[in-house]
Amino acid sequence: MKIDVLTVNGVFDTGLAAVLDAFAMANELTAAQGLASVTFDVTLVGLCRQVRTSQGFAVSLLPAKGRAPGDWVIVPAIGERTPEPLAAALATAEKQEAALLLRQWADDGACVAAACIGTFIAAESGVLDGETVTTTWWLAPFFRQRYPRVHLDDGRMLVRSGRVLTAGAALSHMDMALWLIRQASPLLAEMTARYLIVDSRPSQSAYAMSDHLLHADPLVHKFERWTREHLAEGFSLDGATRAIGASKRTLTRRIHDVLGKSPLSYFQDVRVERAVHLLRTSKDSVETIAAAVGYADGVALRNLLRRRLGLGVREIRSESAAAFEPTSKIE
Repeated sequence: MKIDVLTVNGVFDTGLAAVLDAFAMANELTAAQGLASVTFDVTLVGLCRQVRTSQGFAVSLLPAKGRAPGDWVIVPAIGERTPEPLAAALATAEKQEAALLLRQWADDGACVAAACIGTFIAAESGVLDGETVTTTWWLAPFFRQRYPRVHLDDGRMLVRSGRVLTAGAALSHMDMALWLIRQASPLLAEMTARYLIVDSRPSQSAYAMSDHLLHADPLVHKFERWTREHLAEGFSLDGATRAIGASKRTLTRRIHDVLGKSPLSYFQDVRVERAVHLLRTSKDSVETIAAAVGYADGVALRNLLRRRLGLGVREIRSESAAAFEPTSKIE
């Protein structure tokens, strides 16, 4: 598989390194396991001979112009983390030229993979229009505002749509690389993940801090407060709108604009967040925790956790216990 990594100034160091390390490990393992037919030809390309990473390190590149694209073109994140600096970075000549080149390569038949804030560069090119994608969770409202023709599902870690693969925040670069490796060999992808100690993370919802997003809109912030105060009573759109002084239509539209979901879906998110917190920090029974978040029995809560996180109650509690186990003393 031939892969070009389109690298621009300000590239996110960890994201770029994660991609390169994953493919380097996979190539080493192919030789060790007799899988010589599976190889990854990875090339760093760009609009100049050298760029500086977000942390100031110099990275040498091959010229991207006039180059036939690889099977996949990967767009790593850049180091801007808030809307205003990101918008300024995207407006620079380099980023706009990179987007145009990406559009050309996609038209020539290349598949496009972008992770974290790299999805913004991909979106600038237009290759994401009409596709379902994910992006870094804390910039989801800005992404929706800037790219209304793109369908955003920011709760997921990876989304494949047509000839496009997108990944969520930061270390999702590794998830993206492993997905690409898996297309060549599921066994090799599993081995690479084990050597790099990478766990399966199908969702980034568990990592998102909803408060960060909710403060983007005062009305949505009020709904968040109402939600947390009424978890045990269950969801009521009528009750919520009466309490915060907004119509159902207005509240639904504003929540979708900020979070990309319905009021009920967000209410369920908070239920999950609260239930996971109680499972990890208390010894309460599942039935007691279910009642605290508005469920009549533990079965419904178990189903919700499994559906939203892909984890069961035992897995959540065992993860918490493992985190506090004392380290064995090495003699």
